[in-house]
Amino acid sequence: MAYQGIVILTGAGISAESGLRTFRDNGGLWEDHSIEEVATPQGFDANPSLVHKFYNQRRAQLQHALPNAAHNALARLEAEHQGDVTTITQNVDNLHEQAGSKRILHMHGELQQVRCTFCDTTHTWTQDCDDTSLCPSCGAASSLRPNIVWFGEMPFHLDQIDRALASCDLFISIGTSGNVYPAAGFVSAVRRMNRAYTVEINLEPSVGVSLFHEARHGPAGTLVPEFVDALLNKGD
Repeated sequence: MAYQGIVILTGAGISAESGLRTFRDNGGLWEDHSIEEVATPQGFDANPSLVHKFYNQRRAQLQHALPNAAHNALARLEAEHQGDVTTITQNVDNLHEQAGSKRILHMHGELQQVRCTFCDTTHTWTQDCDDTSLCPSCGAASSLRPNIVWFGEMPFHLDQIDRALASCDLFISIGTSGNVYPAAGFVSAVRRMNRAYTVEINLEPSVGVSLFHEARHGPAGTLVPEFVDALLNKGD
């Protein structure tokens, strides 16, 4: 079957093989910091210097990260598939873009962006940011924050995501735990809205594995290229 609309959801598991720690560990910590300290608006208000330092470190790590075979395979799928391919990512890295994907919805924000809390403009930002950094648009000091969706904040692009989910006939979830909403509810939404075929590709079964028509478990760097090859060959 040649699918007309493919929606791909990616999570931390696809970037882990590129050496990025993109989510909290089992102890609820991000590099020895509590989530409340570095991933909430309240944490930023209480200690902006700590939050900036934390994201500066992650931004620096990203400078050395390269897309892996799974990212490259998804870019190839977008380039060669005759229908629409949209990737929704929970990751804040730019590895999909590095691989060549163009239709990306970063629902949790982007690490290489900052947002001004005064004028609400967003800017590409690849260097360090701190309390003294000036907004390039309005010139305000102490106004820039990481353009990251923190706990308690609304994810980005939800209207576009809803439209993509409603119109797809193939939904693929890659490297996600099934624990984080609203992304964890996408597979249920797809099956409720249309008759799309649903596939999970994950290192191990996710919390919602029973909701998928098909599940493949193992490293994304191996399984995603295999799946994309089969998908493109079926469409020929």
